[in-house]
This record gives sequence, C-alpha cells and structure tokens, in this order.
Amino acid sequence: MPTIFSRIAAGEIPCYKIAADERHFAFLDINPVAPGHVLVIPRREVPYIFDLNDEETGALHCFARRVARAVEAAMPCKRVGMTVIGLEVPHAHIHLIPITVENDMNFAKGKLTLPEAEMQHIADAIRAEYDKTAE
Repeated sequence: MPTIFSRIAAGEIPCYKIAADERHFAFLDINPVAPGHVLVIPRREVPYIFDLNDEETGALHCFARRVARAVEAAMPCKRVGMTVIGLEVPHAHIHLIPITVENDMNFAKGKLTLPEAEMQHIADAIRAEYDKTAE
C-alpha cells in the first residue's frame, strides 16, 4: 500500500507543490514548524533515509539543496535548517525549515496551522524562486 507521501507525489492527495523531477518531490508541510517548512522526498518508497543507496542519497540531497535555496530566497530567515526524523511517515524525507534562531526547528514547540491562502502564497513564492534556478 502506497504511503501518504507517495500518494501526494502521484497527485492522489492535494498538496502545496514546490518542485518535482522524475525522482524527487517537494511540498509544504501542512502542519509546519515554521512558515515555509518543506518536505523533500524520493519518489521511490523507502521507509528509512539510510536505506537509500549512495547515489540516491546524493541525488536527494542535491535536489533538497536547490529547494532550500528557493526557500531561503522566498522566506524571511537567516538560514534554512535541515533535519531528518522519519518517525511519522514510513517514507524517507527531509525537512527544510526557514530559521532565524535554532529554536525555530524545535518540533516540541507545536506545529502551526496556517490559512489556505497563506499556504498557497508561500508555495507560490518558493516555487517562483525554485523556477529561477533552472539548471
């Protein structure tokens, strides 16, 4: 049975899409730790990020780097933090979170619920920055 992330990447479940290629997909977290919190996944279902082979790991991180640069350009922040937790969904994924201080990445502080219009605005802004970096 496909994971929720696979179903999102396949278009079966709506999302705020940021970027995609034939092997990767990036979308806004619907319950972000901070506005602009993006999830980056490999399209291939792998439950644990360290189950990816070396080439897949490198490709995923290169894709995530390009998305992170777009987040950094679109969102007010000092940096984009990256973390891998991987407990909630059994599909390898990277969290990219715009941060100004380290505590901005504190998952224990509670997640946000942003209005749909704000989520769409954020997704559009990040996607526009991503599209500027076409390789």
